[in-house]
Parts: sequence; C-alpha cells; structure tokens
Amino acid sequence: MRVFAALLLFVACQNAEGARPQAAPAPLPRDAKPVQTDITAEDYVMPALPAGRVTLVDAFGGKHVVAVEIAATRDSRTRGLMWRRALADGKGMLFIFKEQQPLNFWMKNTLIPLDMIFIDKDLKIVGAVEGAEPKTLSSRGVPGTSMFVLEVPSGWFSKQGLKTGGAVSIEGAGDVKVEP
Repeated sequence: MRVFAALLLFVACQNAEGARPQAAPAPLPRDAKPVQTDITAEDYVMPALPAGRVTLVDAFGGKHVVAVEIAATRDSRTRGLMWRRALADGKGMLFIFKEQQPLNFWMKNTLIPLDMIFIDKDLKIVGAVEGAEPKTLSSRGVPGTSMFVLEVPSGWFSKQGLKTGGAVSIEGAGDVKVEP
C-alpha cells in the first residue's frame, strides 16, 4: 500500500512540474463603448443595403443610369444618406415604400446637398426637390403621391434634362422586402 501511495505521489508531482501555467483571462477594456442603437447617430453601424440600378429617361429620350443602394426598411429609410461626406455622379439611394402616399423628406445629419426625385407607382417622375440644403429639418416634398424617392447629388436632376412625367425603370429591387 505504501508503494502504491508513493507511486501516486510521484506521478502527481511529475504532472505538476510539467504543467504549464495558464494565462489569466484578459480583462475587459474599461473604455469599451456600448453598441450604438440610435440609427441617426454618426457611429451607428448600418448593415449593407441591397444594390440596384435606376434608369431615368430625359426630355429627349436619353437614358441616365444611377447605381443605387436600396432603402426599403424603416431603419434604412430613416438613416438614408446621413453622415456621408460625398456622393459621386451616377450614384444614389432609392427609397421604396410599401404604398403610394404623400412623401416628405428632411436632411437631418445629411452633410451633402441632394436632389430628391419623387416617382409614382407607375414609374413616372412626379416632381423633384433640387439642391436640398444639408443639415436641416425642413420638410421637403412635391405635390401628389409617390412610392419611390431617388436621392442623387445636387444639380444632377437639371443637368440630365429630367422633367416631371419622365419614365423610370428600376432593376434589382424585385426581391427586396419592403417594410411599412
């Protein structure tokens, strides 16, 4: 029995000597910020939006294509182009609504001037707000009802020769789920 106990003690000591010390778990950083949940805050991380293309026909039959991010949820429509520092020609954001209705937009936390092109369910231009002033809370809209609003760089609408009643086509939005 003593030999067995001595052998057990010897094996235990050997394992203890060969054991490597375990590192203590890393402490949590004291300056870690909580995850931002205010979608209008600059540091809110917005998920990537679906992409599409909008083609608008000018008064002379010319076609003008805009590569767009598609905002079809309440959060993505609220966030819009807030905090963007630039928007290149040929780029924009398409806001899609579940039903045609009177629509008004603001420029809260939007740093760049924009043109807003209002489009109805029949894919015709209802009207445009040109040169919307950045960082303002003024309500902007056009008479009548719309189902879509395309935001593009300021001056783009006139520069392309677009007019009320012009035809529009939308690609890439067919599988996008539109939330109220």
